[in-house]
Amino acid sequence: MNLSVRVRLSAMMFLQYAIWGAWAPVLWPYLVNPKPEGLGMTNQQAAFVFGLLWLACILAPFTGGQIADRWIPTQRFLGTVHLAGGVFLVLAAKASGFPSMAIMMAIYSLLYAPTLALTNSLGFHHIKDEKLFGQVRVFGTIGWIVAGWILTLWREIGTPINTADSLMLAGVFSFIMGVFCFFLPHTPPAKESPDPLAFRKAFVMLKDRNFLVFMLIAFVVTTELQFYYLPTADFLNKALHIPQTKIPMTMTVAQIAEILTMAFLLPVALRNWGIRKSLAVGVIAWPIRYVVFALGPIGPLAVMKPLVVASLALHGLGYTFFFVVSQIYVDSVAPRDIRASAQSLLTLMTLGIGNWLGTQFTGWIMNFFDPAANVQAWTNVFLVPCALTILCALAFLLFFKDVKAEKQLVQKPEPTAV
Repeated sequence: MNLSVRVRLSAMMFLQYAIWGAWAPVLWPYLVNPKPEGLGMTNQQAAFVFGLLWLACILAPFTGGQIADRWIPTQRFLGTVHLAGGVFLVLAAKASGFPSMAIMMAIYSLLYAPTLALTNSLGFHHIKDEKLFGQVRVFGTIGWIVAGWILTLWREIGTPINTADSLMLAGVFSFIMGVFCFFLPHTPPAKESPDPLAFRKAFVMLKDRNFLVFMLIAFVVTTELQFYYLPTADFLNKALHIPQTKIPMTMTVAQIAEILTMAFLLPVALRNWGIRKSLAVGVIAWPIRYVVFALGPIGPLAVMKPLVVASLALHGLGYTFFFVVSQIYVDSVAPRDIRASAQSLLTLMTLGIGNWLGTQFTGWIMNFFDPAANVQAWTNVFLVPCALTILCALAFLLFFKDVKAEKQLVQKPEPTAV
């Protein structure tokens, strides 16, 4: 791969995920905190705002993906939607309540969602050796981390009042990304556009008991993952008294652990444990983290604060061992002619439907226990995903035994999204 192309693709990945990483881990407190510190939304309204991106991910193959694949060079489409996305992020940062925030984030999500797949497809188009893709994609995780550090620094200096600083920073990154995309390698539309309903071809695989068990567990696990993405920033502040200025940097512990896990632990685990045990480690990592979170409000603060922060690393471990290995598993068991369809089905069930339902369920549980009124209610909030992920881990160990997948094990997995 040409050095200039490699540098540009790495910078593309860095900016793509810096945009997302600037707001996704830390926006929740701003949405639910009372005015003037926040917008005073209910938990269910905040969950709806977060769920908009996942709804857009379900629609993305029918919208931006088809446009870029049929009519417009990918780099020009990416540049246009990121510039437009920057506008709506800035407008969302200045929104004064739920209706205006929901409208701005809905439009932004429709613009951003297609870019998640298109940056990958553009990268694969110019990377001749697919094994090098992981070395480019890892800059996305680095971008997520750097965005958190920059937001922490900005908050230390002082951010504008009556403004969602995380969305404003994301808007700045989006403008930079929009301009930068026009300097990416030319990527013309494909001669044949992919089928936006490609996942339907993979439904035949659900006749296999192991694949069905895997898909059901992956779906449930994804819904419970939203208990990390949505309320963790608020939990760290309200229950453990970590200052808002420090939270963005604190939460990057998860992504740092993800990079280390992907680089050093996962290849060894796959060689020695195989797919089934590696997936099980991924599932088990989350209830361990939720147990630590649940103990946070009721244990000694001097002990629980560093323990909870350390447990954030389990997010990186669990994400890598479950979701990256899931993609490897699907690729290894799917017939060659429907591998792309099988991956599309996995994406639909997890990134799309699972994440969206998970955000709504998280909002409902937060509303039911109301930790804003009683800080110890955080324990009950986190015991819910803890119980469900434990059940998933047990179900996985009891009912999933795919010998075929072990025989077709891929030695070196590729990193995927944060």
